[in-house]
Amino acid sequence: MLDMKTPSPHLPPIQIVSKIACISGCSRGLGRAMAQEFSARGWKIAGGARNIKELESLKSLLQTDHLLHPFDITISEEVDSFSRLVEKKLGIPDLLINNAGLINQNAPLTEISSKEFASVIAVNLGGIHNMIRSFVPLMERIEKGIIVNFSSYWGQSSAADVGPYCASKWGVEGLTRSLSQELPNNLGAVAFNPGIVNTDMLRSTFGKEAENYESPDQWAKHAVSKLEELSLKDSGKTIIG
Repeated sequence: MLDMKTPSPHLPPIQIVSKIACISGCSRGLGRAMAQEFSARGWKIAGGARNIKELESLKSLLQTDHLLHPFDITISEEVDSFSRLVEKKLGIPDLLINNAGLINQNAPLTEISSKEFASVIAVNLGGIHNMIRSFVPLMERIEKGIIVNFSSYWGQSSAADVGPYCASKWGVEGLTRSLSQELPNNLGAVAFNPGIVNTDMLRSTFGKEAENYESPDQWAKHAVSKLEELSLKDSGKTIIG
């Protein structure tokens, strides 16, 4: 009788195929923390951001195969180029995590320049659209995957002095629901509310009060567990991290 603990010399060795998480805005904050946590759990990491120096420093912290590439999420051609690199070097993502975000400096809407307003919308909504347009056709081809669009508590509520950010995150909620209705049955899309975390963005709004909340590394421990558990039954919903 064949000993099931001993591989047969006539059979090729079993290969464990890691899943792939593609994370935008992974040079700092939540994106960086997620990249490290996913990698520690055995996932391959594809990621990008504009900060080349921070991307380089992240490479040494990842434990699995990875592709970190600088690109501007608001420029569709750069996102297209990144998606082609990811497919060639790592494969097609199982999780597409659209995390890159920008918040306006605290101010009433009447005092926010049209340039600053447009920048927030370009990153928080236009960037997600660019990632969807580049990666979802690849995911449809392999007939699997979940798209995670980062939202916020301010995606379903509001506050003074952060009008552009609130507008963009309400937009993420609507965009995600529309996307979930457009996808084939084997793909899903969720809006992900990370909660309140002590990041640069929170500090720009809350000041020292941000120190009362957990760090990105602490947050990533439970948030990545939530992300790993996502399934098609969650499509169209908002999940709280």
